[in-house]
Amino acid sequence: MAYPVQQQAKYWGVATAAFLIVLWYLGDVILPFVLGGAVAYFLDPVADRLEAWGLSRIMATVTITLVAIFIFIITILLVIPTLVEQTGQLINTAPDLFTRLQAWLTTKFPQLMDADSMIRHQLLAIGETIQSKGGDLINSVVSSAMSLVNVMVLIVVVPVVTFYLLLDWDNMVAKIDDLLPRDHAPVVRELAGQIDNTLASFIRGQGTVCLVLGSYYAISLMLVGLNFGLVVGFIAGLITFIPYIGALVGGTLAIGLALFQFWGEWGWIAAVGGIFVLGQFLEGNVLTPKLVGKSVGLQPVWLLFALAVFGSSFGFVGMLVAVPVAAMLGVVARFGIAEYKKGRLYKGFAEED
Repeated sequence: MAYPVQQQAKYWGVATAAFLIVLWYLGDVILPFVLGGAVAYFLDPVADRLEAWGLSRIMATVTITLVAIFIFIITILLVIPTLVEQTGQLINTAPDLFTRLQAWLTTKFPQLMDADSMIRHQLLAIGETIQSKGGDLINSVVSSAMSLVNVMVLIVVVPVVTFYLLLDWDNMVAKIDDLLPRDHAPVVRELAGQIDNTLASFIRGQGTVCLVLGSYYAISLMLVGLNFGLVVGFIAGLITFIPYIGALVGGTLAIGLALFQFWGEWGWIAAVGGIFVLGQFLEGNVLTPKLVGKSVGLQPVWLLFALAVFGSSFGFVGMLVAVPVAAMLGVVARFGIAEYKKGRLYKGFAEED
């Protein structure tokens, strides 16, 4: 005989609270395991496909690991140095770009730049802040990031965790299924399947979209000769998972840089704008429909809210788990709404079952 609903709610509520408290206290300690689990989840379909082609699970895992190491080495040798160099150049050039913007505004809109103009005072204040605090801000961000994600975590711990989780993924899923409460196992399996479909569509599909678009933006902008094109493409691809925001931020940054670099050469400026227009067309009509699908159920506002809440509550680890947790809560909320509409609380006594 199953426990009453109130008793079950109390037990599961305590378990959820305990999990959140442990997550909050552990914080960055579990970061490599969160990253390893995310990578293993991302690569599990690849391992399953290799198994379907005749490889054993361990051989599939080893093959994926070797390919990942090769890609990592190529990225370290070719992409990372250029990205770091362009980022440093952009930081050093930011005050000069701001000065040129101020001069352009003075030329085009002299009435806005009077000595007593509020806009003039604000621009001067922003320029002084960029010059005095920009370097310190970047240095603090870099130092905190390096203290959070150190070299040993990236090079040793995360790959090892990923390897063993990927190798034993199916066994772990089977063991978790065996621990489910028998009375609720069918419902939990159904919800877990919906969550897996949502995560697969969003994380795997949208992650691929971000990678493809980021590479497209970076390569295209570098081909047209835009300074800092790799950085702009990286930023645009990184936040593409929020619809329209990636193209808006990346396009604004790229066109702004193009105006300073190619002023008077309107063909090159139009080419930079065309790159983002084409990128949006490809994303909306080719990449997202093919790789993500239309029934993910994660709205941009909901994603931003989840990132803000989990980021402020649990730090960097919270931002990593924000999207999966948002997807899970979305599935559970839709299930709860469906059950509510089936019940007497919604239908009342006027409608017979």
